[in-house]
Amino acid sequence: MPWLQLKARIAPEHAECLEELLLAEGATAITLQDAFDDPVFEPERGTTPLWDETLLSGLYDDLEGIDAMLDRVRQAWAVEFPQEPCPEVEVELLADRDWEREWMVDFQPLRMGEWLWIVPSWHAPPAPDAVNLLLDPGLAFGTGTHPTTALCLAWLDSLAVAGELQDRAVLDVGCGSGILAIAALKLGARHATATDIDPQALQASRDNAERNGVTEADLRLGYPEQLEAGNFALVVANILAGPLVAMAEEIAGRLAPGGRLALSGILEGQAEEVRRAYRDQGLVMDEPTTREGWVLLPGRRP
Repeated sequence: MPWLQLKARIAPEHAECLEELLLAEGATAITLQDAFDDPVFEPERGTTPLWDETLLSGLYDDLEGIDAMLDRVRQAWAVEFPQEPCPEVEVELLADRDWEREWMVDFQPLRMGEWLWIVPSWHAPPAPDAVNLLLDPGLAFGTGTHPTTALCLAWLDSLAVAGELQDRAVLDVGCGSGILAIAALKLGARHATATDIDPQALQASRDNAERNGVTEADLRLGYPEQLEAGNFALVVANILAGPLVAMAEEIAGRLAPGGRLALSGILEGQAEEVRRAYRDQGLVMDEPTTREGWVLLPGRRP
């Protein structure tokens, strides 16, 4: 079935009103995004940044009544904002396509080091004898495609190849999809504890652990300080620089003597602040690894 897509550029403070008007007129879906594609990787703490102009898109399946619908939207807008002209709405016909199949084609198996592969469920493993982690894109962050996740997976893989992961206890802070904890277990870790403050992330982690036949994962809602101190040989935290700095004492405190640490979700310009925060906790911070402007900071407790 073909669809109609409506697009309008609008000031951010007016976007919610237009969204409500279009939804009231039967929009199947509404998408809001930065009209200039200028991403905010991490806002300043205590702020909620807005982009300068919003691109609002709506999908409709009623091809016949679109002109009358747009007239009603303009009339309602004039009542709500009598001094503001209604934004110009562009109408585009989208051909009928198998969107699910096209999306599946875009997600291919990914190699994450010497041993580890991330494999979507509809693909046969390209290397059956490798360590294959079955993972489909979902709502929680972490499918291996983002540089920060890839950096952490490659770090875990390198530890496994060096024999430093076998039978170790691992902590994954801010687990998202559970990909790092599950990868650690499949690479030889004895046990993995994964924490997140989002219940949806824990559900995604639980589903992914079950799909991969992993039973040694302890999934917990909350923060790392709720866990026993000094109890983990390996700690990995792929979140953002701000939370990494704010929780430096709590994250570093979970690391056992002689333990290894990996911090990611950090932009290059933020790396020194994060490194300093963990040095202040008595850790030795090693040389960073960088990919596409993102940094992984490895460290260890003497």
